[in-house]
Amino acid sequence: MAVLDKYNLIVEKKQKPKFRSANLNKLITKTQKILKSCTLCERKCQINRLDNEKGYCKVGNHQVVTSYFTHFGEEPFFVPSFTIFFWSCTLACQFCQNWTISQRVEKAVIYKPKHLAENIDKNSHCKNINFVGGEPTPYIPFILQTLSHVSSNLPIIWNSNFYMSEQTMGILKSFVDVYLSDWKFWSNKCAKRLCGVENYQEIIKRNHLIAAKQTDLVIRHLMLPNHFECCTKPILEFISNNLKNKAILNLMDQYRPEYRASEHEDINQRLSKEEFQKAKNLASDLNINFIT
Repeated sequence: MAVLDKYNLIVEKKQKPKFRSANLNKLITKTQKILKSCTLCERKCQINRLDNEKGYCKVGNHQVVTSYFTHFGEEPFFVPSFTIFFWSCTLACQFCQNWTISQRVEKAVIYKPKHLAENIDKNSHCKNINFVGGEPTPYIPFILQTLSHVSSNLPIIWNSNFYMSEQTMGILKSFVDVYLSDWKFWSNKCAKRLCGVENYQEIIKRNHLIAAKQTDLVIRHLMLPNHFECCTKPILEFISNNLKNKAILNLMDQYRPEYRASEHEDINQRLSKEEFQKAKNLASDLNINFIT
């Protein structure tokens, strides 16, 4: 499998991706049953998506994609990455950097699994298949159906907000080769105010610990201005204490006030160089494997 060290994570096509050994038909059947009372994410709307009922994410019984392309803007060890952007999200981040997708503004297209698989195979020159969004979690049954038609030997990157249910983590274990998480907050108060979710800290900690036991893990932390003490510092300390030798941290400074950030004084500005340097110094002091 992939190799984790301080500066590199290698996902080689010659290695057999997990989905090749997975019982995809069994997983498809299992996830279809979940759609009858959907609990794929921690919102657990429990609506019948097989009847095209729609819960918080507004995703019914279709695979809805806004775009897909060969991506060169991901972490250097991932590129070129065939990246598929799924429509909608399970969160409502007031500062979302990709809000036209997550908040369902961009035009999207329904893709049949076989059609999407054909486009994946046409891009087999890439290092991996990168499922992102928005958020890919609502689309797990359709992603599994898509993979059943894929002939390329490409590993799977699960590029996610990590607000999945524990049941979903058990399903992902069977076909995800690398987790690429987006760890936004530590403080539940910050998560509630800026993202509209409950118990964020407990859920995200749990899922990272599970992910690190399953396969390789890269953690993205997009620093928010004025959130060093409440969020960045405790996140870095948790990573150091629990995940230091099991993950790479991508410490990110490219935050910009997008979407509804102007309604929140603390995040209606760019991150200062001083804040970012402070975080880098802490990551170094904590001996975390990190990149910027």
